[in-house]
Amino acid sequence: MSAPTDSDKPDAKAKGEKADKFVMSFDPSERKERRPQEYYDAIKAKFAEERDLRLGYRPPGTEIYRELDGAMAELEQDPYAEGWEERDPIIDGDDDGVDVLFIGGGFSALLTSARLREKGVESIRIVERGADVGGTWYWNRYPGVACDVVAYDYLPLLDEMNYVPTRHYAEGPEIFAHCQAIARKYELYNHAVFQTTVTSTVWNTEAQHWDVTTDRGDKMRAKFVVCANGTLAKPRLARIDGMESYKGKSFHTSRWDYDFTGQDLEKLGDMRVGIIGTGASAVQIVPNLGANAKEVYVFQRTPSSIDIRDDWETQEEWAAKLQPGWQAKRRAKIISKQRAMAERSKELRGGITREEKIRRQENNNIDLMMRIHKRIDETVEDPETADALKPWYMMMCKRPCFHNDYLPTFNRPNVHLVDTLGKGITEIGEKGPIFDGVEYEVDLLIYATGFEVQQTGIYNRIVGEHDVELNDKYASGIRTMLGIHTAGFPNMFIMGGYQASFQFNLTDLLQVQGDHIATCIDHVRSHGYDTIDVTPEAEEWWVQEVIAHRGKTTRNQECTPGYYNFEGQENRRQDGNYNGGFPAYIDHIADVEADMDSRFIFTRD
Repeated sequence: MSAPTDSDKPDAKAKGEKADKFVMSFDPSERKERRPQEYYDAIKAKFAEERDLRLGYRPPGTEIYRELDGAMAELEQDPYAEGWEERDPIIDGDDDGVDVLFIGGGFSALLTSARLREKGVESIRIVERGADVGGTWYWNRYPGVACDVVAYDYLPLLDEMNYVPTRHYAEGPEIFAHCQAIARKYELYNHAVFQTTVTSTVWNTEAQHWDVTTDRGDKMRAKFVVCANGTLAKPRLARIDGMESYKGKSFHTSRWDYDFTGQDLEKLGDMRVGIIGTGASAVQIVPNLGANAKEVYVFQRTPSSIDIRDDWETQEEWAAKLQPGWQAKRRAKIISKQRAMAERSKELRGGITREEKIRRQENNNIDLMMRIHKRIDETVEDPETADALKPWYMMMCKRPCFHNDYLPTFNRPNVHLVDTLGKGITEIGEKGPIFDGVEYEVDLLIYATGFEVQQTGIYNRIVGEHDVELNDKYASGIRTMLGIHTAGFPNMFIMGGYQASFQFNLTDLLQVQGDHIATCIDHVRSHGYDTIDVTPEAEEWWVQEVIAHRGKTTRNQECTPGYYNFEGQENRRQDGNYNGGFPAYIDHIADVEADMDSRFIFTRD
């Protein structure tokens, strides 16, 4: 039986073709242009104008965000834990510790642990800030939370778990439950440490292990450490004057207070609700607020691009036909398609100049964005609101969003868009946000302001050989091999970080990285080695690969500010993702594994 795809479902072929249009819009293959080049040039100029407008209101970079401390510290407290679990500190002795310690308990840790279990690694410890596994899906429990990638591709280890998601786009509770099921199956709860934050990870050269400390007074030891907490894990707040003066109820979207709102938001019927931010979380939340709250004020700095999300319940007869290994086959088919697309692109690029290639890519991108504009005009009844909701930037400058109800929600009489025209909310009074001299009185203020962009972790001081701190090493430019290994930090692996391949479906990347990490650890163990560290030469090779494949354009600087471009801050060409394509990234990993001795330094006592 061939790998199941959406086209196996009745009426799904057309839906699959719609999805292909999103992918193909970035294919440099030639398309017949229906408008003169002046049309595209004018739109690109508008993009630049909107970007410069936003940068003019604030300095570029992540310094615009503040810590959740002082009076705002309560916004970071965990509302989902049943209580604070008291315990004695873990103090590992000379003969204690674990083989592998994961910093973070999300998909990165879960799927890599599964691969390690398959290779016979029993001593695994997960250290997680939350009170359970799940990572993103532990913290994000706001109303309407769901994945925006097809669940049959997004949820990892479906073959191993013998599980089929119940919907085309799985909802948050189902994904969280899947995380818990993985942890149970692979016995990861046995040594997991929750409600604990790693504060330092220091390489012990003499003992050849990592010394790990936490905010609970733990002193742990681990032969291998995996930084598995991702780049977007710490909730952030913009620096807004008067935040502490607000007298109403407030919380961050990743700390939703259902005691206040009610499980079905039934307690909001007589309340005025304000939400600051219009990113991926807000797009899923706003329709639920609009359907339940007395009044809703959506404070927008920059609109998101909103495309259609075709969702449906998984049909039982389709799921019943799936044979063992169906997800692996499905995944292989997708990668094969990506390979074919890359080869086709190379063929079609033959004979055209670099400038022409860029022009075609940009024009195709603009066509896609203008289709999104057209949908806004067709959906939103008020012309002024419709214009304010139109994104003026290239697709992928900001995370694209998919939702069917977000735009129609602005047709409700109780839902009000407060467009700050790129400035953002800069002041909050006792009653609510203030913009253009108007104080919007709200009973509940929700911060949908996302997460801080981190290079390797949260609160964690990472120190390798010769007392070199990782942040100091990265100060002159991120240096890794494959985005996973960094020289001078033996037996350490980084997942989902910079210099890895960018994938909208993040679990595709995490799976290949997890497989590779398990292979590396197994290689060390099976050959009687103590340590593995990438050679400086292999690291330099990869840095140059990243630089060579980050593109030859200034697209990053031309984008509107967002976390994809460090909020508009200039960054070195190596300080980003590897953009040579996912199949090429997979091939590079295979090449590294085929010749480990030339890429790594191995030591044994």
